[in-house]
Amino acid sequence: MVGILQGSARTKMKMPAFLLVKGIGWGMVAGLAGTLVMDLVLMGMFVAAGMPALTCFSIVGDTIAHVLSLLGVTTTGGVLLGMAAHYLIGPVIGGIYGAAAANVEMFQADTPGKNIRNAVLYTEILSQPMLAMTPIFLGMTAAEIWLWFGGSFVMHAIWGCILGVVVGYGLRFAPAANHKG
Repeated sequence: MVGILQGSARTKMKMPAFLLVKGIGWGMVAGLAGTLVMDLVLMGMFVAAGMPALTCFSIVGDTIAHVLSLLGVTTTGGVLLGMAAHYLIGPVIGGIYGAAAANVEMFQADTPGKNIRNAVLYTEILSQPMLAMTPIFLGMTAAEIWLWFGGSFVMHAIWGCILGVVVGYGLRFAPAANHKG
């Protein structure tokens, strides 16, 4: 703990370890929730377009298989690897954001709109290197690349909105509110 108790019940103390765990927890919940919503929207869009519902998982799985092959690991891509990657990466990236939102002043926001803005910017910036691997490894055409990045931008914006709302809700009493005064 940081700070010294001075015998006053009104003494405010920061508890970084508690805030870190709380932020990671809410971030992981938000990352999972955002991933679920994003995937449901994606599956609905693919079905509406006359494509298999699990197309996105297949694309992600094939991309991960190419990356692993560069490391000497032979695996088949496909839906299962794509699902595993999606549902591992989403909560982890959410947990990292939650930790930052709880402990780094730059990420702290005092309104829902600012929470959402911060989370969407974080999401869009962080996702770009991962998204860039797909056209490189899968040899997409120019039209497919535009569709890939356009669709990914919208889907990750949805994910970021959910991340901002859930983490903002979970951390609503800390830390920004405790530092004003």
